[in-house]
Amino acid sequence: MDRRDEGPSLSASPATVDLSRDSAADVDLTGKVHQLPCCIKYDGPASISHYFKPKPTGMEVDGLQVEEAYFRGRKLHGTTIALPQGYSGFVLGKKSPNAETNTTDSDCWQTNATFQNVTVWNHDAMPSKDDAFVRAFHWFTAANALHRSVTAEDLESTCID
Repeated sequence: MDRRDEGPSLSASPATVDLSRDSAADVDLTGKVHQLPCCIKYDGPASISHYFKPKPTGMEVDGLQVEEAYFRGRKLHGTTIALPQGYSGFVLGKKSPNAETNTTDSDCWQTNATFQNVTVWNHDAMPSKDDAFVRAFHWFTAANALHRSVTAEDLESTCID
């Protein structure tokens, strides 16, 4: 007897992401994206700029300018990290319902905002180049090297006779 997988069939269509930047609704959030060392269990509007006010300290650690802020009474130290050349950050949102068909495709996403830097905050330590978030940016260099085209000269220089 022929036995086949009788599990549920996954026939979902692939998700689509529209990263075009020509939308009038596209907002530039450069300087406003923060990575906080906490989990906030709230998803909605809040007047963040009224309460969260980062200030430069004038200190520099590992070549990184240190900022200071308080969140819920806890002192945070952070630094702003620019995204590598050729990279951009995107804030995605589900596409609005299609006016022609009056349906919402839950697998279609669009760009709501872009950004070019991220401010990374620490609670217990000063920011440094050894922070995991900062070190993750080194993977961009590795990815570029792995996907770079190999030339004949590259092959010749690595050949061992």
